[in-house]
Amino acid sequence: MKLGYQTNTWGGVVGHPAGVTSVKDLYYLANGSTEEALKDIAATGYTGFEIFDGNLMQYIDKKEELKKLMADHSLDLIGVYSGANFIFPDILEEELLKMEKVAAFASELGATHFVVGGGAIRTNGILESDYIDLGHALDKVVAIAEKYGLIPSYHPHLGTIVESPEQLDKLMSLTSIYLCPDTAHIEAGGGDPVEVIKKYSSRIKYIHFKDYDNGQFLPLGEGHQNFDEMIKALEEINYDGWITVELDSYPDPKKGAEISRAFLRKFNL
Repeated sequence: MKLGYQTNTWGGVVGHPAGVTSVKDLYYLANGSTEEALKDIAATGYTGFEIFDGNLMQYIDKKEELKKLMADHSLDLIGVYSGANFIFPDILEEELLKMEKVAAFASELGATHFVVGGGAIRTNGILESDYIDLGHALDKVVAIAEKYGLIPSYHPHLGTIVESPEQLDKLMSLTSIYLCPDTAHIEAGGGDPVEVIKKYSSRIKYIHFKDYDNGQFLPLGEGHQNFDEMIKALEEINYDGWITVELDSYPDPKKGAEISRAFLRKFNL
């Protein structure tokens, strides 16, 4: 298993301001320095990184600059994280066109994974048909990702229509996309990450680790997540892909990365 880190800790999750009025600019965005993030990620012992679509697209006209950063720090681009509402037919085409541009650029840079979150919660609540629409939209994401040689995965997330175990089970029966479990989001939604890994082992090509306790996302080892059993479950399915540590925010991003890296050494990772 290989270890990577998400760059979103540097700056935290803010979203692209133009996305308020323009679907084509509705990117995830960390409001920090990608250059600093890559330097710190490499210095703390990780060999790859995942990046938000908005931060990746900041380099669309500076591709060689990002390639040099990756080479200078000996880091692989594991994948890019994107997402959309997915349930509104009037804007779905625009959302998918946006994601195709992201997938194409990520592929040029050697990425392996294309991870998406989403499935909007309506103002007046969730409709059962929203799961069918989300499933169909995610199948279109699969086609886009595979067109560019990327592995597509869905990331369950708080604030979407896929928070709870029951909601996840409902969605996974309606789409062919792989699952990227985020261990803390699964627990925060009322699920057991170990059981999710076991249940969907044949559909896991990528995974996010973060710790969790008392409503807070934490560096690994500072919460109560059962990583011993999670890693055992991954070993039982001969998982040899990337484990990406993700932490939405931390007062000292590099220190947070160091804490998680030190914790993972107890598993000889």
